[in-house]
Amino acid sequence: MVSATNDNPYNRWILTIAPNTFRSVKRILKRDIGCQTLTAFFMKRKFFNACCRHSILIKFDFFISLIFINKISLDLGKPKTIPMRNLALMFAMLFPISLAFSQETADEKKAEKAKSGWNFGGLPVVAYDTDLGFEYGALVNLFHYGDGSIYPKYKHNIYAEVSRFTKGSGINRLFYDSKYVIPGIRLTADLAYLTDKMYDFYGFNGYESVYNMDWADDESSFYRSRAFYKYDRKLTRFTSDLQGKFKNDKLGWVAGIGFYDFKVDTVDIDKLNKGKDEADKLPYVDGGLYKRYVDWGLIDEDEKNGGFVTYLKFGAVYDTRDNEPNPMKGVWTEAVVTYAPSFLGIGSKYEHAKLSIIHRQYFTLVPERLSFVYRLGYQGTIFGKCPFYLQPNMTTLFLRGSVSEGLGGAKSLRGIIRNRVVGDGIAYGNLELRWKFARFQFINQNFYLSFNAFLDGGQVVQKVKLDVPSTITEAGYDVSDYFSPENDKLHTSWGVGLRIVMNQNFIIAVDHGRAMKSDDGTSGTYIGLNFLF
Repeated sequence: MVSATNDNPYNRWILTIAPNTFRSVKRILKRDIGCQTLTAFFMKRKFFNACCRHSILIKFDFFISLIFINKISLDLGKPKTIPMRNLALMFAMLFPISLAFSQETADEKKAEKAKSGWNFGGLPVVAYDTDLGFEYGALVNLFHYGDGSIYPKYKHNIYAEVSRFTKGSGINRLFYDSKYVIPGIRLTADLAYLTDKMYDFYGFNGYESVYNMDWADDESSFYRSRAFYKYDRKLTRFTSDLQGKFKNDKLGWVAGIGFYDFKVDTVDIDKLNKGKDEADKLPYVDGGLYKRYVDWGLIDEDEKNGGFVTYLKFGAVYDTRDNEPNPMKGVWTEAVVTYAPSFLGIGSKYEHAKLSIIHRQYFTLVPERLSFVYRLGYQGTIFGKCPFYLQPNMTTLFLRGSVSEGLGGAKSLRGIIRNRVVGDGIAYGNLELRWKFARFQFINQNFYLSFNAFLDGGQVVQKVKLDVPSTITEAGYDVSDYFSPENDKLHTSWGVGLRIVMNQNFIIAVDHGRAMKSDDGTSGTYIGLNFLF
């Protein structure tokens, strides 16, 4: 830890700007994020100044308080968009602090303590959304490290989250991962009930479906409703995957099963408007884009209300990572086929199979500090017709959030609106620089802070077949408001993020991404857990 004296110019900079920056951030949190519950002890200037005097320039207390009051469930509804001036203030505070920490020498760093037995991290879930209401709940992630000899690897990983918005959206999820229940086999299981009163729907085939941003902007003269590009979705899900090894311990096989029950309907405007001032109420739009697609026959009667599907999964995985949560070197590649047979719930009309190939690679640029990582992915339909409500689902062997869906949003193209890029086949990529700029011990736990800069991109490579009826114009609709003759092109976004990591495995994540084209939205800020890959 560096000393907070005037001998270090970085410390003089920090001690000069920190109190004013802190006051500005505090005002912003009160004004823009809409949360009234500041954690008083952590947010007091007295506490922050004391940290500076004792050279505790970036203790976990301060940043965890930001997470407590800003926890936005990235899997529910639209992400909270924080103005760039506010984001700049947050990083203005982080940057000089990170410079100070970069002055650490090897002698000053404390050796990381191996953990044993049970260890956990948790967060309250507190947020507010104009349409969905107040969110409340909690999440906890438990790790069992055995006698500590395998740390940072674990024997058991249990994750549980229960959170709910007052207007009905919510996450109820239990996740388990272990290599020790069945000898030589990795078992991963997930049970979830997810309700989303404002689930995003922008049509199919990327730019071939027009997104009119003004229609969802209540400050625009062309405003229709924030619910126009939404529908109501309830999802009950259980998945279980097994992974074993071939003779080469880096190459393995995968087998699994998943049960999905979707309930789909138009947005319940009356429920969302209950208790609102007249000026804040959502205009009624007769089901929005989803209802129009049903009326036009682009979504079949048999699929419009959802359905039950069983997925059988099999494939192979090649894994040479040195550390699963945040590798500094290695490769992680998987090729998986998911098959939905007609006799297991989905029916003969929607029997289909998809192929998913994901390649991830990690390079060390500065040992223990800086890495360059990338992910390339493809998912396409091999045969059959996939129902519309399953199209956003992205196959993965390890869920790093409550859903893996896209393209667009927190887990695929950050900064691009969720589900903007949906088709029978998609290709995508993510590039990241990850910098571990600070390490310290607090409350007898090992922590490090990591800054990341990223570039995301993806597009539809296999179209959903659409037969747009001529009756659209006869009904008074302008086709150009909904469909474009151009083929889909690459959708791109860029951004930065911060990770607060405890004992290598419990990872609080903040990402801010910005779309490069207005047809993909403007920006998104996501707060959740884990690195993207």
